[in-house]
Amino acid sequence: MRLLIADKLHPRAVEELRALPVDVMYEPELTKDTLEGRLPGAGILVVRSKEVTRKAIESAVHLNLIVRAGAETSAIDVKAASARGIYVANCPGKNSSAVAELVFGLLIAIDRRIPDAVASLRAGRWERTEFANAEGLVGKTIGIAGVGAIGRDIAQRSKAFGLHPLGWSRSLSPARAAELGIGYASSLEDLAARSDILTVHLSLNERTRGIVNGRIFAAMPKRGIFLNCARPDLVDYTAMQEAVAKRGLRVGVDVIPNEPRGKREVSPELFNASPASSTGGFLYATPHIAASTDQAQLAIASETVRIIRSFLLEGEVPNVVNVMNVSTARFQMVIRMLDKVGTFANVLAVLKRHGINVEEVTNTIFEGGGASCAKLRVVSRPSEGCMAEIRAFEEVLHVDIVTLPNLA
Repeated sequence: MRLLIADKLHPRAVEELRALPVDVMYEPELTKDTLEGRLPGAGILVVRSKEVTRKAIESAVHLNLIVRAGAETSAIDVKAASARGIYVANCPGKNSSAVAELVFGLLIAIDRRIPDAVASLRAGRWERTEFANAEGLVGKTIGIAGVGAIGRDIAQRSKAFGLHPLGWSRSLSPARAAELGIGYASSLEDLAARSDILTVHLSLNERTRGIVNGRIFAAMPKRGIFLNCARPDLVDYTAMQEAVAKRGLRVGVDVIPNEPRGKREVSPELFNASPASSTGGFLYATPHIAASTDQAQLAIASETVRIIRSFLLEGEVPNVVNVMNVSTARFQMVIRMLDKVGTFANVLAVLKRHGINVEEVTNTIFEGGGASCAKLRVVSRPSEGCMAEIRAFEEVLHVDIVTLPNLA
């Protein structure tokens, strides 16, 4: 099997992958457009930020597994992969420490205006009075939108700064918030209204696109701090700029709309709107580096290796994102039979002839290798005629059927 790595991956991970029974092709220079031409013949694909389109997936006849060496899978057409029976897996939580570290770096930099203080000194000025004006962080409330691995990491670290963490997500309940040791907000607007600092760590989907809008910024206190180290599409940046100008919002972002790819220039318009001061709003930004520490990249690469090793050697895919959690199967057939060539195939042929769809199969071989027990989860109940045909095989020892609980 061929493994195509289409983005940069830690060298240690590449070496570990070369030790597996797979032919490794390391081609990080591939682009979205050239990827499609390299996929034919590849059984496993590893990407980081590279977009994997429906067209590319449909051209990859041999592809079995796509691993996103990162937390989200929004750049991969997961629906197209599911339609072709291709596993999609990711590496959640492996970069949470790195992102949390940048969040607090931006937070402190904003409160103390560190970048401007450094620039002032480098310009030969001594402006101690100006840069001594800082509010401080102790006792303030930090609102965390999204309490996944990153959000939980931030909540834990915030207590060391004397902050009071408050959380919101659609799945967060008051009981779960209490377990995490954080306050509970009933909505994003409620979170914004009760927070001196609002940091966003939500997954990007159709429900969250543009979720931080003018209404949310209006709910925040004047001179509040807003941080986005997640995805630019979560935020209405026009509304954010208005809040900077009119409400003195202090902003730190690691992501911006229409980030340049393959270029070294970016329009300074977003960043030069308001100079940093002790009274007005301003914006600090970093060039999408939140998850780019050596520690985070090694952790993500190691998890990528674990996923591929498990798939190749054990037939299991950790962190798979596109397998049904709740099966539509309503019955389970339990078939004890002799472990002989063709026995299982004969059973499946009978089920096919009777129009019985099998959704899940497990087959256990007993000690000595003489007998096996197959468990087949099926959508509809086999008729007595179907059962009789299966029992008629000399190699079949017993057939039973169990009604499964409806968990849908």
